[in-house]
Amino acid sequence: MVTAVLPRVTPEDLLEMPDGDRFELVRGELVPREMSNQSSFIGFGLNRQMGNHIAELNLGIGFQSDCGLQIFPWDEGRVRYADGAFLSSARVPEGVPGRGHLRVAPDLVFEVVSPGDIFVDGETKIEEYLRAGVRLIWTLIPSVRVVRVDRADRTGTRLTAEDTLSGEDILPGFSVRVGDILPE
Repeated sequence: MVTAVLPRVTPEDLLEMPDGDRFELVRGELVPREMSNQSSFIGFGLNRQMGNHIAELNLGIGFQSDCGLQIFPWDEGRVRYADGAFLSSARVPEGVPGRGHLRVAPDLVFEVVSPGDIFVDGETKIEEYLRAGVRLIWTLIPSVRVVRVDRADRTGTRLTAEDTLSGEDILPGFSVRVGDILPE
């Protein structure tokens, strides 16, 4: 029996693939992104609100779901795609925004859980983001109208539809009612 060995994919290969944003890259292997129109709708809405706030107060720059994050120093070949991200103006390096994947850890990322997502995968991503230096992570779970908040200091919060999601000191002045971004 002959076993085929597939070539490892690099972050540069991912950029050249016509459908590269449909995959994440973990240890050189393509991992399909589980997406739904519901998660896209929710992500778009939150990105719009964050983007307006960021622009109005000139706080930095935002990124949407097609921005690859190559921010994992323990695995230079790893590329993740958050549904949204924010990088404060004080931390924007020269050349950003620019070509290729973002190579500096955002201050904030958010993920919208799709119906096909596996909880363990979400836990893995949260740990990777924290390890990479992301300071605030929002995980939106539409099926139960909950937002999980994880912080760099390893504290966390669980917010329900009646609660307010805040940008805390990472995205100053930003707040939105959870029920307004996670419709019934």
